[in-house]
Parts: sequence; C-alpha cells; structure tokens
Amino acid sequence: MSEIKFGTDGWRARIAEDYTFDNVRRVTQAFADYLKQHNQADDGTVIGYDRRFSSDHFAEAAAEVMAGNGVPVWLTTRNCATPVISYTTVERGAGGAINITASHNPPYDNGFKVRDPDGAAISPEGLQEIEQAIPDDVAEVRRIPIDAAEQKGLVTRWDPDPAYMAHLGTLVDLEQLKQAGMKILVEPMWGNVAGWFPKLIGGGTNDIQEIHAGHNPLFPGMARPEPIEPNISPALAHTVELGADVLLISDGDGDRMGIGDEHGTYIDQLRVFGLLAYYLLEVRGERGPIVKTISTTSMLDRLADLYNVELHTTGVGFKYVAPKFLEVNALIGGEESGGYAFSGNVPERDGILGNLYFLDLMMKTGQSPAQLVETLFDRLGQRYYYDRIDVRFPSEKRPQARKRLEESAPRSIAGLPVVEKVTVDGFKYDLGQSGWLLIRFSGTEPIIRVYCEVTDDALVKPVLEAGLDLAGLKD
Repeated sequence: MSEIKFGTDGWRARIAEDYTFDNVRRVTQAFADYLKQHNQADDGTVIGYDRRFSSDHFAEAAAEVMAGNGVPVWLTTRNCATPVISYTTVERGAGGAINITASHNPPYDNGFKVRDPDGAAISPEGLQEIEQAIPDDVAEVRRIPIDAAEQKGLVTRWDPDPAYMAHLGTLVDLEQLKQAGMKILVEPMWGNVAGWFPKLIGGGTNDIQEIHAGHNPLFPGMARPEPIEPNISPALAHTVELGADVLLISDGDGDRMGIGDEHGTYIDQLRVFGLLAYYLLEVRGERGPIVKTISTTSMLDRLADLYNVELHTTGVGFKYVAPKFLEVNALIGGEESGGYAFSGNVPERDGILGNLYFLDLMMKTGQSPAQLVETLFDRLGQRYYYDRIDVRFPSEKRPQARKRLEESAPRSIAGLPVVEKVTVDGFKYDLGQSGWLLIRFSGTEPIIRVYCEVTDDALVKPVLEAGLDLAGLKD
C-alpha cells in the first residue's frame, strides 16, 4: 500500500495512482482512531467534498469508514466550500471534519483534509499522530456500506448552507451590500463558490455575473483552479469587456480568494491581505493581533505599528496559522496563497467572507479597487511589489538543494544588503527596509517556490533571479 503523508494542508495525490478508494479508507480509519484517542468520536464528524472527479464518491467511502467505527457523520448533500465545512463543524458541535479536496492542485489530483472541533487545521503534531495510525493494509479498515449506515442513523445527509449564510449575516450587512449598486464579475474557477454571490447579495441593485461557474473537473482554460495569473487571465479580460467594478475570485474549494480591479489588473494576494487588514483596523475600527506566515507581506508589520496591534509570524500553512490565531484571539490571519481568516469566524481561510469584506470596503469608502491600493500605500508611506516563481523540482533532489541553501550566506542580494537569514520555514533573506527574498519547498507538490517583496518595482526581477541562483535553479 502507498505511504500517505500530510503536506502543508492535507494529503494530496494523483487520482487512481496513489489517491484510490482503498487509500482514502486507510487514512479515514486513522482519523477515526485519532478522534477516539482524543475522546471526540462520539461528537461525530462532518464530511464534505469539492467538484473534482469522483469527490462525492470518495466522501461516501470516508463516511462508510466513520460509520464502521461508530462515529456519527453529517455528510453534505452537495459539493461544499471549505469554509462552510469548517463552520458546520462548529455549528454541529462535531469532533472534527473531513474535506475531500485538492484545493488548487491540477485536475488529475484529489486530496484529504482534516479539521479539529474549532473547524481549524489540525496541528502538525496531530497530523503526525494521524499519519502514524494509518493501517498498512486496507483489510484493517472497519466500514459499513453507505445505505446501511444511513439506515442505522450513523450517516445523515446535511445541507449546511442556510446556517452558514445566517452566520455571514452576523459579520457583514448583506442587506446593505445587496443595494450597493455594483457591477460584479465572479470567477469561481469551476469550483464550489459558483452561485454563492448571486445567492448572498443578488436580488437588489447589484449586477452580478459569473464566469466558469459550471461543473467541469478538467478546469478548462486554466492549468489549475488557483486564484493567480495566468489562470485568471480570461476573467480579468472579461472584467474590462463587461465594464465591471470588481472581479471577485475564489479558488476551487472556496477557501482562498483574489481580486481584479476595474481595469482588469490583478491585485496580488499580499496587497489584498494588506487591504483587508486596513479595512478591519481603519474602516471598521476593530483591534486585535495579526497573524501572518513567513511568506507574506511586510505591509502587515507597518500596519501593526501604525495601529498599535501585535504581529505574529508563523511557518507556511494554516496548520501553523490556526493554532496561533486561536492562541492570541487574532483579528485577522493569513498567508501568501490568498487565504485569510477573520475574527468572529472559524480559524480557517474563508474566500467567501473575504470577498464580501472587500465589497464592503469598496462600499464604505466609495473607492474602486485601484483607488484602494493607492489609499493603502499612502497610509503606509511607501509602495510594495511582490512576485513569485514556481519551479518543478524532483523530491529526490531536495536534500542536495537544501544543503546548498543551508550553506549559503550571501552578504547582498541584487545589490541589497542581507540583514538576516531566517530559517523558520524555508530560507528567508531579510533585506531590511528594501524587502525580502524567500526560497522554500512546497509542502504539497514537487516544487520549489521563490518569493520576494520589495519597495522598488525595478528590483523584483533581479531579486527573484538571485533567488533562483542561490537555489541552483538557473541554467
């Protein structure tokens, strides 16, 4: 049987190669044992899924195993956005959740995420405990056929949408947003958020249109349902054609978000993080700590200073962000990938709420997305520029590349002095007030990521090139 390992956010693998029904059953058995070990099994588990190939059937397979272990299941009646699954875990008082999704991975992958009673990503220690409990053979798995499990009352089909919608209404004024008079284009990337914004804020004065809202697990027109360019380029072009005020983007499972401005320009995820923090601190007047990963923006450091709030930095992934978010009772937490969590909500990325908050920011300030970026830079006193390069890199070559990076000690990068080298998660080179460079291995794919954020647009390319050179990736 295949070895199953949890990466940055869950286990992901290629369908029919390693991602098989038997392997899903094995990892579900381990999660059932984990819930029992932590006295959470009697509280049941929520199981949801995305629109990928056979996700609904993999979800039923997981439900059969939970039922076979005597763990009650709330199985969603249809594909379900990740934040809805996390909220339902809390709303149902469940001991945890299983989410069948590979998030932004290519169409040939599927995945398996687990959540704790708070709807949050389980800690690295907990994931290691689950990994160690995975049986070597599927013969060790206990399960009951889905029909029998439903007849016994161990599996209940559940529509989580109404409770989640009511919850959103306590965080943002949906009735007011319905009357915002905006022309909105929504890009759900063939995923779980299709239909959500017309349902939430349609029926008033808004003109809401969607692109790529059908169900197609091949994600035609994009390499993967990740809310960055070039995957979103058609939607950005359509924004201009429609004369839309804003483009709202959600990734395939709905936990991440993106924004396109009125000119069809992508507002990168670091700037969106800065704008959402500004919205909560300045526009709503709220206060609380900010939690960010090492791979995201220094704009948050500046905002924390300006508004006198704490800032906490973690490794990459919500398995690090969520525990810190809960520990410090954060106002906002997030990461470079475009996933943000908010106070008053579950400690999980929520692309639906994040997009609603962005619309509320536009409505309350009367500013367009492009104007909001300029307002943010004026408040910060300088501009920030970000980019990232992903390079496919065989896992077996990682030790050699890691050794090279561990031994690297550059005094300068692209002419900028290196103030400090940080190795919390990857290899980050602090360039002082000028910015930073980060090189790290993806936790979910055989990829090396090279990121940078600088305060001079002309330095983005040279800094990234220097990063590629440090990692031994340049020809």
